[in-house]
Amino acid sequence: MIDRWCIRVSGRVHGVFFRASARAAALDMDIKGFVRNEPDGTVYIEAEGAEGNLERFLEWCRHGPEHAKVHEVHVTKADSIGFTSFEITY
Repeated sequence: MIDRWCIRVSGRVHGVFFRASARAAALDMDIKGFVRNEPDGTVYIEAEGAEGNLERFLEWCRHGPEHAKVHEVHVTKADSIGFTSFEITY
C-alpha cells in the first residue's frame, strides 16, 4: 500500500541544501513527491511510498542535511495521488 505524507519542516532549513538533500534521500528510499521552500521559512514536502520507507524518510527530515538545524517536523497523512518522481519545486 502506498501512503502520502505531507511534511512541514521548520528551523534553519533554507540555504543549507535541504531540498536537494531531501530529493537525494527520497530517491534512495523509493519515495515519490516533491519538496519546496515556503515563504514563511519552512520546507514543505509531499512524500508517497510504502509506510516503512516513509518512516525512514521522516526520520531523515528530523535531522536534514549537515548544516540544517531542524526545530520541528509536522506530518499529516493524506490519500495517495500517484506521484511518479520526486522533484524540487519552486
